[in-house]
Amino acid sequence: MAQLHVIGELVGGKDFPSANLFCKFGIVAGPDWRLLEGHESGQTQVDHPVLTDMAQWSHPIDVHYATKGIQGWPKIHVEVWHHDSFGRSEIYGYGFCHVPTTPGMHKVDIATWRPVGTVFQQAQSYFVGGGLQLRAPELVYTGADRPRLQTEAMGTVVLDLGVITHNFENYGVET
Repeated sequence: MAQLHVIGELVGGKDFPSANLFCKFGIVAGPDWRLLEGHESGQTQVDHPVLTDMAQWSHPIDVHYATKGIQGWPKIHVEVWHHDSFGRSEIYGYGFCHVPTTPGMHKVDIATWRPVGTVFQQAQSYFVGGGLQLRAPELVYTGADRPRLQTEAMGTVVLDLGVITHNFENYGVET
């Protein structure tokens, strides 16, 4: 079987409206992909940057897959959350990227967005906290109804990924 090994880190988040950020992430792959080693999801610590504008998470990513084809190539999806002074957490952004298809080191920037509601919902979010969240988080990486959403751009999540491929040429894939 062909193998894909992704080793790297979720470096941090930048250009978000405020600090005290943490990130939940997951890796999804098609039905023909089998996870051999590693964790497909995780969560970083909360970081409050003092000297820079970037929240530093430095959270490791290390997954190893086996497959017989490239359909369903793995995707990394992220949710960036803000932790406020009252202990509440609200969503600050959703985003995703495909794992790079070429072997080597890659710096990947994931642009994030969040849903925007009505004026009443925005006022409620401002005074009560929370904000709008997706009912089905898989909407982020499947894209089924995503064009119907009203969203606003948020910050960027930075990843450093090392990609190692093995035996893909045996299945007709040039690397």
